[in-house]
Amino acid sequence: QVQLVESGGGLVQPGASLRLSCEASGLTFSRYTMAWFRQAPGKEREFVAVISQRSGSLFYADSVKGRFIISKDNAKRTVFLQMNALRFEDTAVYYCAASSSVIVSQMMSQSGYSYWGQGTQVTVSS
Repeated sequence: QVQLVESGGGLVQPGASLRLSCEASGLTFSRYTMAWFRQAPGKEREFVAVISQRSGSLFYADSVKGRFIISKDNAKRTVFLQMNALRFEDTAVYYCAASSSVIVSQMMSQSGYSYWGQGTQVTVSS
């Protein structure tokens, strides 16, 4: 059974940093494209970042570009999201997602992913 488990969320002040982790099991990690999405209360889930399994290319939402970094450790079957210079608008539940066959045109869309974690809460507040 495929499982994705996020961790590392918490309550921080504006300008602080957090590193989220997503540990995968039940799949051949190196063959999967891994992504992060987030969802604020009452709003649609939105794309944050992705790392392609084939090329290793990284893509980010404009709202986080230059502040967030996605990376992975194949040996540990874990994908990370380093979040720096956090803002109030970054407050959301952050979800890890995985796909073995996502195409470029769907890489930034929810529909491109088959597996999802339970989410971890990130709250930025003063």
